[in-house]
Amino acid sequence: MARSDSEGTGATIRDVAVQAGVALSSVSRVLTGHPDVSPAMRAKVEAAVAELGYEPDLLAQSLRSGSTKTIGFVLRDISNPLFANIARATEQALRRSGFSMLITSSDGHLDVEARNLALLRRRRVDGVIVSLVSEEEESTRAALAAINGPVVLLDREVAGLGAAAVLCDHYSGVYRATSELLARGHERIGLVTGALTVRSSRERLRGYEAAFAAAGVPVDRSLLAMGSFEADFAKAEVIRLFSQRDEPTAMITGGIASAAGALQGLRQLRRAIGTDVALVTLDEWPMFDVLAPDLASVSRDSGEMGTAAARLMLDMLNGAEPRTVIIDTHFTPRDSVGPVRRVSPAPRKAARKRALK
Repeated sequence: MARSDSEGTGATIRDVAVQAGVALSSVSRVLTGHPDVSPAMRAKVEAAVAELGYEPDLLAQSLRSGSTKTIGFVLRDISNPLFANIARATEQALRRSGFSMLITSSDGHLDVEARNLALLRRRRVDGVIVSLVSEEEESTRAALAAINGPVVLLDREVAGLGAAAVLCDHYSGVYRATSELLARGHERIGLVTGALTVRSSRERLRGYEAAFAAAGVPVDRSLLAMGSFEADFAKAEVIRLFSQRDEPTAMITGGIASAAGALQGLRQLRRAIGTDVALVTLDEWPMFDVLAPDLASVSRDSGEMGTAAARLMLDMLNGAEPRTVIIDTHFTPRDSVGPVRRVSPAPRKAARKRALK
């Protein structure tokens, strides 16, 4: 009795060949997506597959071909809407080319990230797309180097890895946003974003500093809060920045979670956005649209990022060399960067005490 290639129906690839009236090799070419198949042949085989309810044994296919037709995707934080949108666009692009995607989330933990990469390697994925928690962690670098297949980095740079990358032009977006705030008279501009161990934070700081230099205004390093993309960090840093005697008149927050935390901190301090303090968010989230005033932002196309990552992966699986794709950022000034109303010292001191309780 022939071995079944399908646990669900018991139909084998041989049954499909008999049903379609074609050779076994012809069925195999159709099922593996071989280009040397006529439309008539493909139609016959696909009709037989549908009629018999045949489901191929993917494990057996991967052992024969050496390909699992699966791409691993390691996210820094799957709860972040930006990453969710990137993953969705990546999965859609891969699916159109016959690939599936296996997603893991590191939740911002370096040890989890290394374990996820090792897991995907053991699952024999054909390649890995990854947004790293840190570019400098040795365990992560070692896990990446051990991947048997192409690697695509999302907005990260790891020297010596030989990976492809989708990079965002954070420098230009933050430069334009900072320049706009400076042109409106703001010189005490807080910057809250992630640690300098990732490219996005370094490029945002570079754009911020370049805008100050172009305006001939010195940077006050006490206004920089760079350590995490988490909301709790942003909230605590906003409260710290506004505890200074000469508090910020504007804020730039790096990432959706950072913006959410900053908003919580400003609300706790009873600072009105657009009047007491100007605010620019880095990345947009539809939920921000319900806020008043409208928030100025530096945005990037998350769908374009995901599609580009999938395209780079597929190209390398077909023999192409690793390359880098740059995604533009766009600064959109809105009502949250209006003129700032100075708060009198007494209410400022009272709000600060309430926030620190």
